[in-house]
Amino acid sequence: MITPCKLRTLALVEQLRVTLQAIDWYDREIADLASTLPDYALFQPLPGAGPHLTPRLLVAFGEDRERFQSADEVQKYSGIAPVTERSGKKHWVHWRLQCPTFLRQTFIEWAGQTINKSFWAGAYYRQQRDKGYSYPVAVSALAFKWIRILYQCWKTRTPYDEAKYLNALRKRGSPLLRNLSLNAENA
Repeated sequence: MITPCKLRTLALVEQLRVTLQAIDWYDREIADLASTLPDYALFQPLPGAGPHLTPRLLVAFGEDRERFQSADEVQKYSGIAPVTERSGKKHWVHWRLQCPTFLRQTFIEWAGQTINKSFWAGAYYRQQRDKGYSYPVAVSALAFKWIRILYQCWKTRTPYDEAKYLNALRKRGSPLLRNLSLNAENA
C-alpha cells in the first residue's frame, strides 16, 4: 500500500517541478515583454502593482485607446460594476456574470494590494468596512474607484500621482478626507 503511494507522490513532485519551471519561464518572458511596451511606465509605478500585477493591468487596458470610451465601460466589461435588477417592489444587486473573470480578478487583487500602499485607498477601504460591508464588497468598491482613476491616466497618458489625487479630493471637499480629518482630531 505504501509503495504505490510513494511512487505516485514522487511522480507528482516531478510534475510539479516541471510545472514550476514553466511558470518561471512565463514570468521571465512576461516581465521582459511588458517592460518594452509604451504604456508600461503608466502602470509600473502604481501602488501595489509590482512585477506580477503591472503586466496584468497593462493588458487589461491594452494599447487601443479607442477601445473604451469611458471608465464606466471598463468597469462593466471587467465585471467590477455591479448589476441592479428590479422586479415589482424588490431590487437586488449582484456580480456581473458575463465578464472575463481573470480580468475582474486582476482588478480585485490589485485593489486589495493598494489598501496599505495608498493613503486614500486605505481610508476608502476602512470607510466601507465601517459601513458594515464585507472584505470582498469593500475591495470591489475600491476597485470600482481605482478603475475610474486608471482610465483617466491611461486615456491621457499621465502617470498616477497620489499627491495630485489627494489635492483633487481636497478641492472637491470629498467626504472621505473630511472623515479622515475628523478621525485625526478625535484620536
